[in-house]
Amino acid sequence: MFSFLKGRVYPIGVDVVRDSLKLAQLGNNVKGIHLIAGGSENRPADVKPGSGDWQRWAIEAIKKLIANDRFHGRNVIAAIPASEVFIDQIKVPGIPKTNDWKPDDAVFSKVKQKLPFEAEDAMIKCIPTEVDIVLILATERKIIDRHLAIFEKAGLAIKSIGVWPAALTNSYTSFFGRRKTDMEAIVMLVEIEASCTNVVICRHKNLLFARSIPIGAEQLNRKKALETLLSSTSHVPTLQYVANSGSSQDGDAVTGLVLELTACRRHFGSMYKRAQIERLIFLSGQTIDRDICGTIAEQLEIPAQMGDCLAAAETEDPYRLGIDRRGCRVNLATAFGLSLS
Repeated sequence: MFSFLKGRVYPIGVDVVRDSLKLAQLGNNVKGIHLIAGGSENRPADVKPGSGDWQRWAIEAIKKLIANDRFHGRNVIAAIPASEVFIDQIKVPGIPKTNDWKPDDAVFSKVKQKLPFEAEDAMIKCIPTEVDIVLILATERKIIDRHLAIFEKAGLAIKSIGVWPAALTNSYTSFFGRRKTDMEAIVMLVEIEASCTNVVICRHKNLLFARSIPIGAEQLNRKKALETLLSSTSHVPTLQYVANSGSSQDGDAVTGLVLELTACRRHFGSMYKRAQIERLIFLSGQTIDRDICGTIAEQLEIPAQMGDCLAAAETEDPYRLGIDRRGCRVNLATAFGLSLS
């Protein structure tokens, strides 16, 4: 068993979102990428996200998860939740395609005009993509400070703050984009979380587009359960999606998500004129019903596949790792991708 752990050990990926927190640590050896340890905790219903109680809960939950000897070290790579990150794309002619490119004042002036918070309080990351398009990610400093305080008080050592779109791309390229034909294929990655759906369009490792949609598994699974219930009754009310409501609790969540994904596709097409999305990959594990994913793919008319990162990773002894892979309803795509950063 110990030979399985030899090789490279990646940092712990920490995915803290509104409704839960998830930890995963991966390694790489002759058998490939494997899961070393993991765990998750759901936020108590009486704890408000972002509150002082929420911070205390997150600290104690992390301490609980790393209290045993499954995890190797305390170095972590974390990401700010998608709901706390402003994302936009802007065109900047003549930008060099290098990771060390620094935007000038003209670029910052374009970004600052769009921010939903004071620009002076923002931390901004710019990622060059293709055809002179820059992906902009911005977060308020106080939110970053809040998360850094959580990790510090939980006894973790922050290696870096990652970004969720890059984490999803890491998971895709490591587990589902390893064929030669995948190198140039443009794919749409869809990660359905409890209260939101995170979307990334990429050409293998190259990020091209990202957006978070406020429709998640809670609404989608509620719709599925309601359909099952109503199928046994004689009087079935018509469900209609309320456009631009930001919530599908009172409407058809699947239709609403399809409309939002279609808008993402159109926006992407307006920026990348000759690019075509070839495949749809659901990076949601078993958190969402496969029939729902099939319906979404059918309405979008894009070939699709399920991408369960937990099932794709090698595991020698799943019972000692903190996650039971059988029937696991936890989505670890972002945590896996952060660990691989």
